[in-house]
Parts: sequence; structure tokens; C-alpha cells
Amino acid sequence: TKSEIIACTTDDQAETLYTCPANSKAHMNLLFITNASANDSDIEVKWYRAADTTSYFILGSKNLGTGEFIKFDGSFIVLEAGDSITIEPSNTSGGGTPIIDAFCTVEEFFNPVGG
Repeated sequence: TKSEIIACTTDDQAETLYTCPANSKAHMNLLFITNASANDSDIEVKWYRAADTTSYFILGSKNLGTGEFIKFDGSFIVLEAGDSITIEPSNTSGGGTPIIDAFCTVEEFFNPVGG
């Protein structure tokens, strides 16, 4: 079990929160995103599926005001090797610097080669 955390401080720049390692599977049972800046910001959360080389929206352009947060828990996302979760802020009101913090908790399972 491990946790990862990032700060997203550039508009329209996706930051990778978590990537499932090779020969592994992961259960993400918590994903928490908060707007710690002084400005509203739109947030996108995407899940990149390595198996089909496509990104899918988990959350698309959700506006978060200062101090607001989104928490995904109570179930889990199963990530396969190479899958990743990215967070991207945009449209920061007032032209300020976004400060979007995100963290997750995952449980990783090693899949031995040939096993």
C-alpha cells in the first residue's frame, strides 16, 4: 500500500499523479483533489489505459472554488501495468497561479512474469 501526492501549478499542463508499475496491478481506493489557490479553477482527471493507448475522463472540467475538494472513495479503480492517472487545471479565474493538490492511495499487487 502506498500514497502519492502532487501539486499542479500550471494551467493546461497535465501532471501524472500515479502510474501502475510493470508486472503489477493496482487498486486505487482513494483519489482526493483540492483547490488550494486563491482563484477558481477547472479540473480534469484522466485515466490513461495502456492496453488501448487511450485516455478517458474520470472528471471533465469540474470547477472548484478556493478550498473546495473532490474525493473519490468507497470503491476502487483497478489499474493495469502502464495505466496512469493525470490531473490538469485550467481556466484559473483572475489569471493567478493554480495550486491544485491531489493525492491517492493505492494497493499494488505484483504479477510475476510467467506466473
